[in-house]
Amino acid sequence: MSGVAVVRAADSVRDQRRAAAALRGAGLRAGDRLLVSAAASPALLAAVLGALRTGIVPVVLDPALPEAERAALAADADPALDLGSEPDRLLTGREEAELADVPLARPMHYTSGTTGRRKGVWSGVLAEDDARALAVEEIDLWGFVPGDRHLVLSPLHHSAPLRFAVHTLLAGGEVLLPGPFDVGRAAEAIATLRPTTAFCVPTHLQRLLAHGGVEWSSFRRLVHAGAPCPQPLKRAVLDAAPPGSVWEFYGSTEAQFTVCSPEDWLAHPGSVGRARPARQLSTDARGQLWCAVPRWARFEYWRAPEKTAAAWRGDRVTVGDLGRVDDDGTVWLDGRREDLVISGGVNVYPAEVEAVLDTHPGVVESAVVGIADEEWGQRVVAAYVGTADPAELDAWARARLSPAKRPKSLHPVDELPRTSTGKVRRLDLPEALGLAGG
Repeated sequence: MSGVAVVRAADSVRDQRRAAAALRGAGLRAGDRLLVSAAASPALLAAVLGALRTGIVPVVLDPALPEAERAALAADADPALDLGSEPDRLLTGREEAELADVPLARPMHYTSGTTGRRKGVWSGVLAEDDARALAVEEIDLWGFVPGDRHLVLSPLHHSAPLRFAVHTLLAGGEVLLPGPFDVGRAAEAIATLRPTTAFCVPTHLQRLLAHGGVEWSSFRRLVHAGAPCPQPLKRAVLDAAPPGSVWEFYGSTEAQFTVCSPEDWLAHPGSVGRARPARQLSTDARGQLWCAVPRWARFEYWRAPEKTAAAWRGDRVTVGDLGRVDDDGTVWLDGRREDLVISGGVNVYPAEVEAVLDTHPGVVESAVVGIADEEWGQRVVAAYVGTADPAELDAWARARLSPAKRPKSLHPVDELPRTSTGKVRRLDLPEALGLAGG
């Protein structure tokens, strides 16, 4: 298929060696930061892996960032070298450097900023045993093998898409780069290139199903995360894709927490599975989720010791999400602490209300937010994509939710405001609905 870059492991290793040699020649050493803000390409993957396999930490930024925001993040990251949008600058020479078998660091990503200022997530240079354990965990969890063809559907400046692509190459497989997501191009790539794995967000799945005629049969792992997946959409994907192929995980830019097989999800619809290997999840008195993680999964917030201290209790970390853990270890998400709506003194979790709205046959997806209210403190407001009449949807909610949890108003919209990873930007919802003034 024309227009799709195919990155083969052997070719990428040669380019990684050249990138590593160029970085060494530029004076970079282990622990230094390499800034790059480029679209997905074989050169970007080579630059990232050439850096990681010599202990240099790539900081991969969104190439579409406004100039002022990019400048602020660049100043914060304090890189030894800024490649801008040209990772291929590292590949022009013929000299090659030796590489470690596995990455000796994790990329430094900035959190998506859905609830405030972005934070850099820093893991430093890993000890050799920890570096190997980190790579083995990811490769073993998803079963990456040399025969894999991984289809990239999400931007590589985000942690999960980059992690999947990197570990496919480390395992000897191929990575397919069709460019920015376009449902027609993605469907054609699936039909002609027969990928075996892909990482995606629920929005991708929804658009591919709506497109129709997608040939799903080549997938052995179709993994989604990044945002809640409405149960009707999840069931439709499970029906369309090969048995056993649709997996889910719960994690964040900072750390990975759970994995959910198709069997686990069908046994516990709406859950996000159980703890990943070497992890244990629990909740505190406020319902906040904490995860005990192994050494190789530790991190700190870059140059923000107070935020780091607030996130950790010994080997347990929280990213502020609320949830529940059943006796059998099944994990359920209720949302983020920042998203919690308190209406008339009652805690309302948007995820619970959204789950009810999403089961209406005329709703594709919904998002719930709290709006300041003089009488109630906050009132529950919902936006939704779909054909449902607001009055009909209101009756649906009244029959299934207690009074405090029922949306006080329902707003049909063409689309929900999102980050580039598919997360709904709740901070933008009031303004998008014309309710920013309260």
